[in-house]
Amino acid sequence: MARFPRSAIPRLLYTFFSSKTRRFYPSPTAALLLGNFEVRQFSAGNVARAKDAKEPWWKESMERLRNIGISAHIDSGKTTLTERILYYTGRIHEIHEVRGKDGVGAKMDSMDLEREKGITIQSAATYCTWKDYQINIIDTPGHVDFTIEVERALRVLDGAILVLCSVGGVQSQSITVDRQMRRYEVPRLAFINKLDRMGADPWKVLNQARSKLRHHSAAVQVPIGLEENFQGLIDLVQLKAYYFHGSSGEKVVAEEIPADMDVIVAEKRRELIEMVSEVDDKLAEAFLNDDPISSVDLEEAVCRATIARKFVPVFMGSAFKNKGVQPLLDGVLSYLPCPIEVSNYALDQTKNEEKVMLPGTPDGPLVALAFKLEEGRFGQLTYLRVYEGVIRKGDFIVNINTGKKIKVPRLVRMHSDEMEDIQEAHAGQIVAVFGVDCASGDTFTNGSVKYTMTSMSVPEPVMSLAVQPVSKDSGGQFSKALNRFQREDPTFRVGLDAESGQTIISGMGELHLDIYVERIRREYKVDAIVGKPRVNFRETITQHAEFDYLHKKQSGGQGQYGRVCGYVEPLPPGSPIKFEFENMIVGQAVPSNFIPAIEKGFKEAANSGSLIGHPVENIRIVLTDGASHAVDSSELAFKLAAIYAFRQCYSAARPVILEPIMLVELKVPTEFQGTVAGDINKRKGVIVGNDQDGDDSIITANVPLKNMFGYSTMLRSMTQGKGEFTMEYKEHSPVSQDVQMQLVSTHKADKAE
Repeated sequence: MARFPRSAIPRLLYTFFSSKTRRFYPSPTAALLLGNFEVRQFSAGNVARAKDAKEPWWKESMERLRNIGISAHIDSGKTTLTERILYYTGRIHEIHEVRGKDGVGAKMDSMDLEREKGITIQSAATYCTWKDYQINIIDTPGHVDFTIEVERALRVLDGAILVLCSVGGVQSQSITVDRQMRRYEVPRLAFINKLDRMGADPWKVLNQARSKLRHHSAAVQVPIGLEENFQGLIDLVQLKAYYFHGSSGEKVVAEEIPADMDVIVAEKRRELIEMVSEVDDKLAEAFLNDDPISSVDLEEAVCRATIARKFVPVFMGSAFKNKGVQPLLDGVLSYLPCPIEVSNYALDQTKNEEKVMLPGTPDGPLVALAFKLEEGRFGQLTYLRVYEGVIRKGDFIVNINTGKKIKVPRLVRMHSDEMEDIQEAHAGQIVAVFGVDCASGDTFTNGSVKYTMTSMSVPEPVMSLAVQPVSKDSGGQFSKALNRFQREDPTFRVGLDAESGQTIISGMGELHLDIYVERIRREYKVDAIVGKPRVNFRETITQHAEFDYLHKKQSGGQGQYGRVCGYVEPLPPGSPIKFEFENMIVGQAVPSNFIPAIEKGFKEAANSGSLIGHPVENIRIVLTDGASHAVDSSELAFKLAAIYAFRQCYSAARPVILEPIMLVELKVPTEFQGTVAGDINKRKGVIVGNDQDGDDSIITANVPLKNMFGYSTMLRSMTQGKGEFTMEYKEHSPVSQDVQMQLVSTHKADKAE
């Protein structure tokens, strides 16, 4: 019997509808025509819409899809919130707490280390269904050392929930996460959590979000009671009061607004309408004309303003006490965009990286970004965000960054560390593939287009440790572990110290490197000896200096001859590039084929400055003249000439050492403020801010990283265990003259040894 292509079969042949699965299935005729082809399932809505030629088959399924991330400062309740979302959407059947006291731990913290420490280390992906909408969720870490996990999650998401603590308010990492959301232009909702805690004040947090994060925001809910009297929420859009009954708050009961709250509800609803009117013309017109504003009008206006990133609706609740999570899920469906409402751009490699807007539909050619790698039980697991087209199991896809053609052996959807095999995934979905060799940030297509997605920004590591395995026999496993972690985490770097021969690992902070050493121990059964933490200093120059160097060597046969002349100078402050080389030779004093070798020589020389052997940055090297020999000149001769020329002029350019400065935020009880501030001064820190928050003082300071080692223990002893701090990299800045002399003499002594 002749087979028909799937596309040639009219959709009207899908006649049998199952009320149980809410799916259409093909009539016997269709099944015969399809032969052994896999039958595509259409939902009731899709078939009805498919009859209307204007609306493609995928439109409704795309509109019912949300990709969201949950981000916040440490301990604001991200993982607890995700746990409740999974419970209410039926993905898990019992709730476990983050600290894992019951021996189970939260679903999204699948690593043993995460459960023990009660922190999220890796972002975890999952999906769930709420009111016939599919929601893909990525739970991200709050600790600044794992900032790359937040970066890569936000890079591929369409919307986000920024969780704020009703007691702690807007903290340092909240500001960092918000900055990352702005960088990737992610529309967001804010969720003020922990309203059941002592000292909860959502209105103070809302004002902080407006002042510190510059959010144009307003509350869409008002809490009924606070602290131990927190009972429920009033929805300002629908004008309904919601209470959460049942052992886990699973029964949401809608009632009329309590009479004693009419005044505050009217005031807060008017504030909401005013704030949205400022950024939405349609609502502004109704508001100025004093027209009655219905719930539908207000909801649509909030949705338009949120998707346009002009407004941030603020939700409230307590995830731990199971209150306010279901209305937040409704808010995700109502106010955050579906994949086709977001603009995504690719770079066309055939047209000199011209920006191309992706329609984001399943009809186009496949474009997918590998945003995260993980070593799973069955080999490398690559997380993909599909931006356009459809990816199927067994398809051939092309890695545009390497040019390799690869077959998709297995396609899965992730639920934390569990996976579910699927046959295909279309634009807008987040899936994972097995056995595909690639790097984080690679773009895959079906081969018909050469598009690459812009990659995420990766911060430079600020701290290094020397590590080596205890026993020589475990060297193989040790290398395997380091290679795997490097592939998974772009902020984790591994290098070799040329002088000592030690393996050096670099990362974003003490905790970051400690976690990796611990993972080598647990996952690869390799005990490692860890050296003293080493700060990643840099060197730079402060003035113009000229060079004129002739490299000449004669030994039987062809000799070496190369002369380079020019100057070095510092790049202007704030320059995005660290090294610049310019060839200003007029004529052919040096043949053009030797110029790349000269540049390579200067780059190599700048890898280690003569002060303390650290890389030199923020320099501009200009080549103005040179000389060559018809026989003796070679690429090697010019490369060596460049290296020696750099060393010759380096000391004349007044080099200085740069050290990483950290932005440290401390929260300490006011009684210890003087002691802590004195200690910061002793550590050569500069206090740049001091705020009062209830009984606590919030001190912001810029402190050199080398003076911050072991600070957490010191802070605990100074504040009787009540102080806490966070720090993140701010910049590299010059050290004082006495510190520079000390560092140089230490370096010389080490070299002599």
